[in-house]
This record gives sequence, C-alpha cells and structure tokens, in this order.
Amino acid sequence: MSSVDPPHPASAHTHNANTTATRELLFEDETDFDDARRGFIATLPDARVTNDNGEVVWDVSAYRFLEAQAVPESVNPSLWRQARLNQIHGLFHVAGGIYQVRGLDIANMTIIEGDTGILIIDPLMFSETAAAALALYYSERGERPVKAVMYSHSHPDHYGGVEGVISAAQVASGEVEVIAPAGFLEAALEETMLAGIPMRRRAMFQFGPSLEPGPRGQIDAGLGIRVGRGTSGLIAPNRLIGEAGETHVIDGVRIIFQLTPQTEAPAEMNFFFPAWGVLDLAENGCHTMHNLCPIRGARTRDALAWSKYLDEALIRFIDRTGVVIAQHHWPAWGREHIRRFISEQRDMYRYLHDQTLRLMSHGLTPNELAEAVAMPLTLEKSWHTRPYYGALAHNVRAIYAHYMGPYDGNPTHLHPLAPVAAGEKYIQYMGGADAVLDRARRDFDAGDYRWVVQVLHHAVFADPENRAARELAADAMEQLGYQAESATWRNAYLLGAKELRHGAPKPPPGGVGAISPKVVAMMPLAMLLDFLAIRINGQKADGLLLKLDWVMTDGVMTDGVMTDENSSEKGRSDTDHRRRLTLSHGALSHAPGSHGGEAQAVIRISRWQLTRLVNSGLPYAQAFDENMIPCEGDSAAARQLFALMDHFYPMFNIVEP
Repeated sequence: MSSVDPPHPASAHTHNANTTATRELLFEDETDFDDARRGFIATLPDARVTNDNGEVVWDVSAYRFLEAQAVPESVNPSLWRQARLNQIHGLFHVAGGIYQVRGLDIANMTIIEGDTGILIIDPLMFSETAAAALALYYSERGERPVKAVMYSHSHPDHYGGVEGVISAAQVASGEVEVIAPAGFLEAALEETMLAGIPMRRRAMFQFGPSLEPGPRGQIDAGLGIRVGRGTSGLIAPNRLIGEAGETHVIDGVRIIFQLTPQTEAPAEMNFFFPAWGVLDLAENGCHTMHNLCPIRGARTRDALAWSKYLDEALIRFIDRTGVVIAQHHWPAWGREHIRRFISEQRDMYRYLHDQTLRLMSHGLTPNELAEAVAMPLTLEKSWHTRPYYGALAHNVRAIYAHYMGPYDGNPTHLHPLAPVAAGEKYIQYMGGADAVLDRARRDFDAGDYRWVVQVLHHAVFADPENRAARELAADAMEQLGYQAESATWRNAYLLGAKELRHGAPKPPPGGVGAISPKVVAMMPLAMLLDFLAIRINGQKADGLLLKLDWVMTDGVMTDGVMTDENSSEKGRSDTDHRRRLTLSHGALSHAPGSHGGEAQAVIRISRWQLTRLVNSGLPYAQAFDENMIPCEGDSAAARQLFALMDHFYPMFNIVEP
C-alpha cells in the first residue's frame, strides 16, 4: 500500500466543531500554566535523553509546534491547551524537601530529601529517562544516596525505569528499600504478561507512537506529552504497605500511606507528608478525567471505590494540606483550591458511577448510556475534569461492563455474526459496495463522520481490497481525530486512518510483544506457567495426555531475592521452584510438587535460559529443537507440549480483517 499519502487537512465541519469548543470553555483562566511553571529550577535542553548507543529515546523538541499561540484547525483547542501544559518540563521545587522532575517521561518522578539521602516515588518508565531525571536533580541539589524507592502503583510508567536510579544488588544488600502497596507485584506481572500482547498492540492506538508529532498527527498522550522508548525493568519490593493508614519514618521523613486498591490500578496508594503539608494522590487525582478502562484494554476500574478514596483523602488530609501533587501533571497550591480540586475529582467519578447505574436501572444499554450521560455544567467547566485521557462515553461503558459484563441484555447481541460475515451481509442488504460508498460520501460531505466510519467498517470487512472504502473511512476517522478532546481518542482515530491507508506496520526490532528480561526474572513460577498455558492450541491438543515436571534450577524469586534450588531457608518449600504440569482435554494445568514416577519428562531451566527463550522470538518447538529448553526423560513428550504452543504475531490487524 502507498506510504506517501500525508494526513489530510481539517474539513469545514471540523473547523466549525473546534471553533465552537473554543467559545464554550474558559481559556482566559491561566491558573494551570502558573502552577505548571511554579518552582521551576532547571531543565535539559529540549528534554533530550539518549541511550548508551547515543540514540535519542526522549526528545521534546519535536513538539515545538505547540509553542504557537494560534490553535490549528486540526486540533481540538482544549486538547491543544493540555498538550502545551504537558510540554512544560524540568526540575521543580514543590515544598519543603520535595521536588519533581516532570516532562522527561510520560509520568513524574518525585524526589524527597531525607536526613542522609533521598527517597524517590516512581522512577518513570525507562531507565534512560529515570537516570536523566536523577542526574538533573543531582546537578542542582548535589549527589545524595537513594535510600528508598516507592512505587505508587502497578503500571509500568511508574516502575519500569527503576534500574536507572538503583540496582538490584543495592536492594538485596539492604542498602535501599523498595516500597509498594500490597498486591503490587502480582498486579504488575499479570497485566504485563497474560494479556500483554493484545494490550501492547492496542496501546499503539492509545498513545500513537507511530504517528508523527505535529498538528495533523500526535500532539499529546493526555497524561503527558507521549510514551517514550528505552530499557525497562522491575525490582521487586521488599516492603509492602498492607494496612490502612500505615505511617513510617524513612530516612527521617514521616510518611502516611493511604491504600487505594482497585482505583486507577489494582494496587495503588497515596502519600501524605505532614512535615510539609504535601499530599501525593499518585494517579488518583490528575488534571483530567481518567480512564475507567483504558482503550488499550485492562480490567475495569471501580469508579465508586475511586470516588470514596478521594473523599477519604479529603477528610483525612485537607486541613493539613498546602499543596497537592500527583505522579502525572502539575501541582495545585492553596487549601481552598485543593479542596475544590479533590472534591470535583471525587464528584466526577461518583457522578459517572451513579448516573450510569441510575440509567441502567431504566434499561439503557452501553451505547445508549454513552449518549445519555452528560456531565453537569458545574463540573464540565473545570479544566481538570475534561476528558484528555479518559472519555465520558467510554467510561460509562466501562461502568456498565464492571457490573454487567459485555452483554447488553438484548438477545439480538447474544451471538451476532463475526465482522467479516456481518460485513458481507450488511453490504449485500444495502445494495452493494458502490451504493454504500455513494451514500457514505454524501454523509461525509455533511460532516456525519461517526456514521461514515460505522457503515464503512462493514464495507472494509466485507472487502478489505476496496480502496475507495478504505480511503473514505480513513478520511472520516481523521476528522474525528481532529475534533477529539481526548488525546487517546485522537491517537486511535489517526492511527486507524493511517493503517487503513497503509496497512498495519511490521513489528519493530525486538517486537511489540517483547517482554523485559527483568520482568521475566520477577515472575513467580506459577504465573510463568499461566503465561505459557495461554499459548496452548486447545483444538490441536484435544485427546492428548501429558504429565511433565518443571523445575527452576536457580530457585524462586521472593521479595526481590533469588533463593537457590536447594535452599532450606525458613518459609521456603520445595514446591516454590517445582511444579507438575498436566495437559489434558486441551488444557494445561499445573500445581506445586512433582508427578514423581509418572512424569514423562522433567524440564530443568534457569531464569537466564527462560529469559533467552521468551525473548528469542522463536516458536517454542523450534527453541526446543535448538536445545534452548533443557529436558530429561522422554524428550518427545516434552516436545509435543511445545509444539502445541502458538507463536503470536504481535502486529495483528485491528481496522481490517
């Protein structure tokens, strides 16, 4: 397919839609710009970061177009404002001994000065940007040893860069503490591994990394300017916060922890620093309506719990708080300003929850809810409740799914035809592709882009070689992207248009499905075997019975420490590193222990070998044949297992069959 067709200009309908948005919002309010710049100390030129090979992995200079005062016709003016705020970068003093590095990754790094060193909250997503952020701090404040790293929650943009600021050896020796909310490791690994490949592919549509920065391309990611690239890893926590209201003094700094599970992440916590009156809301209170289910995919989030934890934070801390920060965006100062900010964030999630449930009780289905629920004007006018990262229509569908699942109750939708078969039928019923395209062009000219995208979806799935249908669908998606206030919706529409025109890209080097060796090294054996079990082709495995043992020869990873296979350390059992696998009826089950004499083969593998296997990109059967999977006993039986495992292609089609 052609790769030279550039993005098209905004249509007159898009220009009118974006002009209307300009009139409806309070653009004269510059408070956020003042807050985003307050406390500025220094920055890196263009916020430019390179890796060890000299390759640029983070560079904000590509976003200089945002410095223009005039809003391009191809960008929603509200999103343009958010992108300009997210472009502000550098080291900032917040209050007392608290500093933040913002704009060197999609998330913030928060640095707290203690008696003998520093504490770090969230070491960003990549070790290169994390190291650059710490170096920027050191250049202005002097070098101080890292005494503790705290993960606010279980998403990789808040832990992936940890090895840019500390090493695993420092943690193992007790030199550095790694602190996280209870359930952190399980939540982080589950999301990264089990649904990792489809989630990473869909994340390309959420963040638009393959879109060119510019007024007709990627301008923002909602929570920050973009998602970068680099080296990510994970060091397991050695202290978990498990009790409500836990208080600890770490290097002389008193911290009150507020656990907030099942809010923005399955494992998450807020922090309060009473000495300086600073409340850190992690990712529970940012300058946006957040996602209740990101469009990349995830378990739905609990809007009611989210609202209640914000209310709890307001009640517990507001009378002692002079500044509120988060692990994205900029702080807010002043008690009444903070009170209003947190209460509006609380009310936003509560309103979405309660109104969705109310209308569900009147029988409205997800798509009907998406049209019926509207924010009250008293909330809609606040900049921090605008849908830069989440979107109201998507959030109410997520609330419905949280309670009711994906089925809307209408038997028509119990077992609909698959997209290709349905597309062929729809186009046939509509009088053929030519008739559909003729009507779709008229609707496009009328600015009815949502319908054009919806109807041409069937045309593309009925005949993906229909260039006219692809081009017109791409044009309509592009205009929807230009009008979108949500950065994630804009990215999704624009990447959808790009792939309709040019096809899905080839996987990048290492593959979009590649998993960090550091993450593999942290995986409990049971979770790793679950990761392999989802690759079993059940139909091919039907009728086959296999009994195998799996042994990790270098032991088990617990609390960030590797235990030797023969360790007798108290609390460790022989089953920590040994599991018995049973393949029957097309399903792979596993349990602690051994099949003993019934085992047909024993797989003995180290974590280094396992990491090499997972990241080799080879089909597992081929890897077995190349002796990458050590086996004792009946090697033919073991090979049967690996021959049944699918080799995933991580760049599967989304906007076409």
